[in-house]
Amino acid sequence: MKKKIAVIFGDGIGPEVTQQSLNTLDAIAKTYAHEFEYHYCLMGADAIDKTGSPLPDETVETCCKCDAVLFGAIGHPKYDNNPEAKVRPEQGLLKLRKALKLFANIRPVATYAALQHLSPLKAKHTESVDFVIFRELTGGIYFGNKTWDEAQQWAADECVYHQNEIERISHLAFQHAVQRRKKLTLVDKANVLETSRLWRKTVKEVAATYPDVTVEYMFVDNAAMQLMINPKQFDVILTENMFGDILSDEASVITGSLGLQPSASVGEGVALFEPIHGSYPQAAGADIANPLGSILSAAMMLDHFGLAEEARSVREAVDWTLKHNFVTKDINPVNFYLTSTVGELISEYISNKTRGKTHETDVEMRGSTII
Repeated sequence: MKKKIAVIFGDGIGPEVTQQSLNTLDAIAKTYAHEFEYHYCLMGADAIDKTGSPLPDETVETCCKCDAVLFGAIGHPKYDNNPEAKVRPEQGLLKLRKALKLFANIRPVATYAALQHLSPLKAKHTESVDFVIFRELTGGIYFGNKTWDEAQQWAADECVYHQNEIERISHLAFQHAVQRRKKLTLVDKANVLETSRLWRKTVKEVAATYPDVTVEYMFVDNAAMQLMINPKQFDVILTENMFGDILSDEASVITGSLGLQPSASVGEGVALFEPIHGSYPQAAGADIANPLGSILSAAMMLDHFGLAEEARSVREAVDWTLKHNFVTKDINPVNFYLTSTVGELISEYISNKTRGKTHETDVEMRGSTII
């Protein structure tokens, strides 16, 4: 199989973690006789510095011509700390989602037995957690009209949803639930918000076409609490843009590290794959960031291409590194491995150099020990 992949390194640790995903994809291509052709693009603070725009037209054109987009991270302190900045890195990602017509962000959350000690939750609550959040991407308060009065004494953000926007992501979420444990939870604030009432009305109508799926309705404040009390109860969570943004970040702490969480954004155009973490500028260039969220995002891309066996190989390699404590500083701050080393181990595992035989002495020599 031959695929064209647009690569956007982005800001901060984006280039480092994304490079490990590319190395992983190269190992997959070599092992399974595929060809991945990379096309590099600019977006974010990096693009502003080089072109003046957070999303150059050339980037959109390149992405539209490719089969998928692999993205690193976005954001920089010089913009984050300046509320008066008119051009911001995040504008590039929002614009790209619109340009590619990406209306659904899919974020799987699964726990690893080897990392239970890092979760703030008790082991009995985190064991076998496995759910997916479907977050609507193109509507809601992030894209509504934004208003300031002339004296800058008040501001308003309009939250708008249309029924067709809710229907299209609902069908995706229900179709996914059918393939899993056949349970879907709609998270809203229908006791207060009119948009949430439209969500609930629409989802009830869509649910009628999926009789095998059990549907629950939960207010967002309760859902935030339930994620901490009993995350195992969830299978597929469906929610609007802002609620999904917040809940998926909350859910990421269950696994023990934000650096482990992948995501896919899909819709009518080319799909985009990225880890959910930020740009972590403090660690940029230090080779200490966790690349697993990016590598698992690449696995989701392989699934998107229909390469299920290849995707399983990547996830198996990730499991192997975690079980043997070949982890980055966020997971083990004393005995840790560099970003590049973890990526190298995963690529070697996929290439069968390490599979079935750990070579622990050789591997441990690549670790960093602080005494």
